Amino acid sequence: MAEIGDRVIIHGRTVGAAERTGVVTGVRGHAEDPLLVVRFDDGHESMLSPGSDCVIVPH
Repeated sequence: MAEIGDRVIIHGRTVGAAERTGVVTGVRGHAEDPLLVVRFDDGHESMLSPGSDCVIVPH
């Protein structure tokens, strides 16, 4: 389960698509279906349900 301060890397879903990286600023939901509040490096903030294209790197 992700924790506040962990880094998130989302791999591009198509060839040539850039990776997106950010920091977890909040965790909502429950262990089986977490929703992460992520502030991406470009300043954008959104909720994310981690999938197979998402890597969580502990802080």
